[in-house]
Parts: sequence; C-alpha cells; structure tokens
Amino acid sequence: MTLAVIHPKELPDGGAETPLDPRKFADPDRTATGEARAAVAFAGFETLWFNTGTICNLACRYCYIESSPTNDRLVYLSLNEIGAYLDEIRDHGWTVPEIGFTGGEPFVNPDFIAMLELSLSRGHRVLVLTNAMRPMMKQAAVLLDLRARFGDELVMRVSLDHYSRPIHEAERGPQSWAPAIDGLVWLARNGFNIRVAGRTFTGEDERRIRIGFGRLFAAHDIPVDAGDPRALVLFPEMDAAADVPEITTSCWDKLDVDPASLMCASSRMVVKRKGAAQPAVVPCTLIPYDTGFDMGPTLAGAVDGVKLNHPHCARFCVLGGGSCSAPADS
Repeated sequence: MTLAVIHPKELPDGGAETPLDPRKFADPDRTATGEARAAVAFAGFETLWFNTGTICNLACRYCYIESSPTNDRLVYLSLNEIGAYLDEIRDHGWTVPEIGFTGGEPFVNPDFIAMLELSLSRGHRVLVLTNAMRPMMKQAAVLLDLRARFGDELVMRVSLDHYSRPIHEAERGPQSWAPAIDGLVWLARNGFNIRVAGRTFTGEDERRIRIGFGRLFAAHDIPVDAGDPRALVLFPEMDAAADVPEITTSCWDKLDVDPASLMCASSRMVVKRKGAAQPAVVPCTLIPYDTGFDMGPTLAGAVDGVKLNHPHCARFCVLGGGSCSAPADS
C-alpha cells in the first residue's frame, strides 16, 4: 500500500471549527440545556501523575498546556514535594501501580533524575513522557544505570506527532525531527521499555496513521507495535475554544462508554502553579490551570468524583477516547 505524503499546508484549519457556545460548561451540575451533568467516580489509583513544570525545550504549535522555554505557569516540582506524595501513598497503604511524569519536558527539571530513582526505588512502575531530545540525552549515562537496575519498570513514552518529518516539524518546529528519532533509536538500541505517542490532527484515519508509524518503526528497527494502541497511543485533538457536546448522565448508555474507563476514574495529577505556596492535586493531566478543578494539596482529599464540566472532558476523554494513562505493560 502506498501512502501519499500529507504536507503541513494540507492540515485542517482548527480556526474553522464552530466556536464554543458560552452557555456550555458554566454550571458544574447542569448542562446548558438543563440536563444533569455526567460525573465520574474515583475507583482507586492506577496512575499518579506529576507535572514537573511547563518549561520545555520546544514551543509546539498546538501544545494544550502551552509549554515552551519561557512558560513557567507551572513551576518545577521539587524532589521533596514529590517525596511527600510518595510518603502519603506509603503511609496510607495505597496501591499505586504507576507514577507518571509529564511537563513541559521532564528532563529539564533539575531534580528529575532523583525523582525517577526515588519513584522506582519505592516499587512503582514509572512512565515518562518525553520528546527524547537533548535534555534526555544529556542524562544518557544515568538512564542506562536506571535501566540496568530497574529494567522494564522504567517506561519511556516518546512524543512523535506524525510519522513524517514535515508534519512533525510543522507542529514542533524546524530541526525537531532528527533529534527525536535519534533519541528514540538510542532508547531502542539500549533495551528500554519504550512507547510512542502520536496525534490525529492530520485528518487521516487511524489505520493509515498506524501503517505510517509501522513503516517508520521498521525502518529504524524500533520495537514498537504500531497496531497496538498501548504501544502507539494516538491522542485526539483538544481545543477548548471549539464547540463540543456536553456530557449528560444519559450519554453513557447512548455512547456505550463506561465512566470507569475515563482517566479521572483512576488517575490524579500533582501540579504547582507559579506563586503558589504548595502543590495542588487535579483530576487529570488535561486541566492543569483551571482552579475550579483543584482537589486540595493532598491525595487523601482528592478521591471525590469529578464532574465533567470542561470541554476537554468531552472532546478528549469521552468522545475522543483518549487517556494519558494507557497501560504501559505489554
């Protein structure tokens, strides 16, 4: 099968979407039409995420969290702050199988390597979301040591927005492709447990995208099964300003969606906003800035259900089927 090349100028124009009705997502309990808003109960931790800070070596065109070399709206979490949450897990006797790290680019946080070692030494599987570029490669020797000590419990998920260089660089900037591929190949050759995260912003169907990534992986001898949604995660697009249906309590049956499958049923994320005295726990990785979703400074206070009162809840999770916490094991 021959795949035609899609050029950046052919990408869908996000600005053409219908703008969000301002009456939507205004009331936590009721939709704009007065129906009961859907909520998701917390079923227990599968993943605890830490946003290490929004500073990144890249400034991607459509980054939902607006990470960049200058955006410090979420400041660096410290080793001591992360340690306090790991202590809370231990003290409560909770089972938290996975610790996830996202950003920004986690490897620019000066405490990050120590965070990895602490989390792994506490018996957690660790999932790292990275662009696999220079900040990661500067830590190559330490990563090899962690790999030798903890094996597949350290999972590296590399962000590649597309299987072609032009489209990836249209999003992430010139000269962002080769370093990312080099980092991914280095991880593969050194036996790391690797995954890849792509996106669906080209308008291609999923089969086509997976075929394209499969050819890329084969060409570079990267042991990622592009047909496995756990190995190659494809994220739907997010635009909080574009119109999207609100999710009501009757939607679960209509859409055949189990609320327990949503990210906020089994995950929480810790963030620290600029100027804040302490970190805050939020329901998921997608809504770090909206203080209306804050659940307090502790994990114990963050086990209530979540009302789906944000466009990302509908667009990404319910209708898009996305989750940052896709299983990391094969």
